[in-house]
Parts: sequence; C-alpha cells; structure tokens
Amino acid sequence: MPELSYVEAAHQALAEEMARDETIFVVGEGIGPRGGNFNTTTGLFDLYGPERLRDTPICERGFVGLCAGAAMTGTRPVVDFMFLDFILDAFGELVNQIAKMQYMSSGRLKMP
Repeated sequence: MPELSYVEAAHQALAEEMARDETIFVVGEGIGPRGGNFNTTTGLFDLYGPERLRDTPICERGFVGLCAGAAMTGTRPVVDFMFLDFILDAFGELVNQIAKMQYMSSGRLKMP
C-alpha cells in the first residue's frame, strides 16, 4: 500500500468517489479551477465542472446549510472547509440541524 499524505489521500478518495457516484458534489472556498488551498480538488473541476464543484463565497454557515438540504434530497455533498477553525461558523447547522434531522423527522429524512 503506498504511503500518501493526508491531502493526497483526500484528493484520491474524492476523485474515486466522484467517478463512482454522480450524486456527490463538493462545495467550498477556492475549490474550482484553482484546486483549493491545499490542492484537495486539483483537476476535478476540469473533469466535473461547476455543477459538481461549487466555489462558494465566504459563508460557511450558508454552504453547510445548503449541503444539509441537498443531503435530505438524496445527494451526497462534501464540504471542503478551507481551514478547520472555519467549521465553528457552521457549528449551529451541524449540531442543531444535520446531527438531529433524521430523528426530528422520525427517520423520514436521511443524512448520508
């Protein structure tokens, strides 16, 4: 098994899963043609375009909420936070919506 850095492993996993499952899309800041700050999406924009790699403005709470709604419809969104501390802005969506949605809907809504 080859030894990969965290970024290389994340990129490889995204590439493999996006090729396998067309319901997967990625949202985040700078992930389009630029490939992200740490190259986690390099080359994927050329393969899948803006429909599956959404370059977003700086509003983590907004795009995490968007992904929550998208997951409820059966898609498999992936959020690329530029830096880990940016996740704190989306904490309300993660804890109050995503974590509880399946239970609040009596199992009708799935959050993959």
